[in-house]
Amino acid sequence: MESKAKLLGHPIHPMLIVFPLGLLATAVVFDLVALSTSDSSWFGVSFRMIAAGILGGLLAAVFGFIDWWAIPSNTRAKRIGLWHGLGNVIVVLLFAASWFFRRPAPTAPSSGALTLSYIAVLLALGTGWLGGELVDRLGVGVDRGAHLDAPSSLSGRTARETPPSETRRAA
Repeated sequence: MESKAKLLGHPIHPMLIVFPLGLLATAVVFDLVALSTSDSSWFGVSFRMIAAGILGGLLAAVFGFIDWWAIPSNTRAKRIGLWHGLGNVIVVLLFAASWFFRRPAPTAPSSGALTLSYIAVLLALGTGWLGGELVDRLGVGVDRGAHLDAPSSLSGRTARETPPSETRRAA
């Protein structure tokens, strides 16, 4: 099932998710660095990364929803996509709550704020696996007819076509 929201021939949702995933996971790593080194400046960096990760997650969600809406009803992909999307909304909400609780003192977060981030990043591991299941196992977001020698998405040809060099070799 091809993605409905594309940029230069590629699905937008997978392009965008790397930013919130990277930012939010790294924020948790920076929190752990702050705790292990007693250098609270890492908490301040984490606070800003969480804010950026939340914004990136919301933007990625828009394009994920567009793709999910196009998945045929009553399919395993539709159900997995629903769990993937709802789970990621919960991840963003947990990080948003963590960010909110950090606001009064970004370089001295409460244990509750840190715990929310830890829970969110663990949940993101599961929702990320579900996203992989959608693409790798169920083919969501993959061009119909995709193959190892498919032409570039910028060529204007469909993925089913064989490049001209392959046609000559076969002859």
